[in-house]
Amino acid sequence: MTTSPPAPAITPVFVRLKLSLLRNGLRQSAGRRAAYIASVTVTLLIAALQLLGLIALRGTAHAATVCVLLTGVLALGWAVMPLFFPSGDETLDPTRLVMLPLRPRPLVRALLVASLVGIGPLFTLCLAVGATIALAHGAAAAATGVLATALTLLVCVALARAVAAANIRLLTSRKGRDLAVLSGLVIAVGAQAVNFGAQKLGSSGLSTLDPAAAVVRWIPPASALGAVDSVSEGAYATGAAQLALSAAALVALLALWQRSLTRLMTTPDGSTLAAAEPDKGTSRASGALGGLLPAGRTGTVMERSLRYMWRDPKTKAAWVTSLAIGLIVPVFNALQGTGSVYFACFAAGMLGILMYNQFGQDTSAFWMVAMTISTTRDAYVELRGRALAMVLVTLPYATLVTVLTTGMLGAWPALPEALGLSFALLGAMLATGAWSSARFPYSIPQEGYKNVAPGQAGLAWLSIFGGMVAGALLCAPVLALAIWLHASDAASWTWLLLPLGTAYGWVITEAGLRLAAPRVARRLPEILTAVSKG
Repeated sequence: MTTSPPAPAITPVFVRLKLSLLRNGLRQSAGRRAAYIASVTVTLLIAALQLLGLIALRGTAHAATVCVLLTGVLALGWAVMPLFFPSGDETLDPTRLVMLPLRPRPLVRALLVASLVGIGPLFTLCLAVGATIALAHGAAAAATGVLATALTLLVCVALARAVAAANIRLLTSRKGRDLAVLSGLVIAVGAQAVNFGAQKLGSSGLSTLDPAAAVVRWIPPASALGAVDSVSEGAYATGAAQLALSAAALVALLALWQRSLTRLMTTPDGSTLAAAEPDKGTSRASGALGGLLPAGRTGTVMERSLRYMWRDPKTKAAWVTSLAIGLIVPVFNALQGTGSVYFACFAAGMLGILMYNQFGQDTSAFWMVAMTISTTRDAYVELRGRALAMVLVTLPYATLVTVLTTGMLGAWPALPEALGLSFALLGAMLATGAWSSARFPYSIPQEGYKNVAPGQAGLAWLSIFGGMVAGALLCAPVLALAIWLHASDAASWTWLLLPLGTAYGWVITEAGLRLAAPRVARRLPEILTAVSKG
């Protein structure tokens, strides 16, 4: 009777596979190697400085607060990274292994070990080691720190893998990739939040973070480092409970990960079934939308532009980012007490930039639009429809941001003036955007994260920044009137800026559209060639 040989261990195989993926990825191009080496160098430098900074905190009063909160923020980053950057790491996609005869439990173990190879795990390890050195006082705390370091690293990695496995069907679908557009919003909000928090800390000190740290130190994996601090202070039972929380979180994440892998390997991919079914509500939505828009070509162009805003990933990303920054800048400055009602114009300016390169947003599909343009009148109506679609969103949004900023600052008498300046700026941006779209069109690649096709970066700079300078100059008459009213002690008449700014914005937009239309009609072949290069 013969016995079958034991199955070979797959963990070393997966580690070698991860190393091969990294090596082969670097062989693709010199640019990719340079980008990877630069990112590795910067990451290692930050990790080293962070390690030294945490070690320097040893013995200070707020060392535990800083270490625990840093660990919590890092774990949050591990959790959201697969959602915003699903294509950043090929090993995040377990569907590549579905056809292999592998059992979920050894597969989880192999993937977990292979996931420890990379810059992210090394950065996390440096943070955990530095926090342990900063918090551990005594032999018992040092022993706890060894366990805490391992648990912190494993929980972070398992968290990212469990989130990716649970959502991989969505993330690898076309519709699921739209989640990446939220990255601009998160970055914008996060940058302002960090700035706001830094100012608060500069005025109040680290003691303001103690209540938050008291909560986070019970949330895995920060609870593991909280255990080191508790054991250092002699609270052994508390430390054991915090360490047990992190261990239980690791077990739960591994179980969730294994369950997701089992489901992926035993069930068909149904992520696109809904897309294959007829959308019974589409015609009703289209009819309702069409009933609110003007008849003829203008309404058709407006509806097409609005659908691009909602459905096209690149267009949606630009709108989400502009909407977020246009609100964040005036609101956060108002919260910090350094704001002004004039900052509300930032909303109109950010959204006005989206008028630039209108034809490039269509990419190669612009040829279907070009076939319908044969006269200057056709070009004018096309540009007018696109501008009206932008106004449909931008006008109420700029009004809302201006009212909100004015209310937060308590400067209600300045509301008409701020609205008038915002509307004038919006009109100037729409006018220069229409002309720039006709004069400096460029292609936007449909795949990847680039917003300009290779070789067209100069056109993009001329289009956006040149147009912004021209837009600012076109706003000079309204701005000069506002300055003159304040300088001549006639501030009670600043309400006139609302009707004047609105009328000026409309007139300058109309002038810009009529100036750009003949150029579009004459240069259709050149525009089509430029926007189709990506």
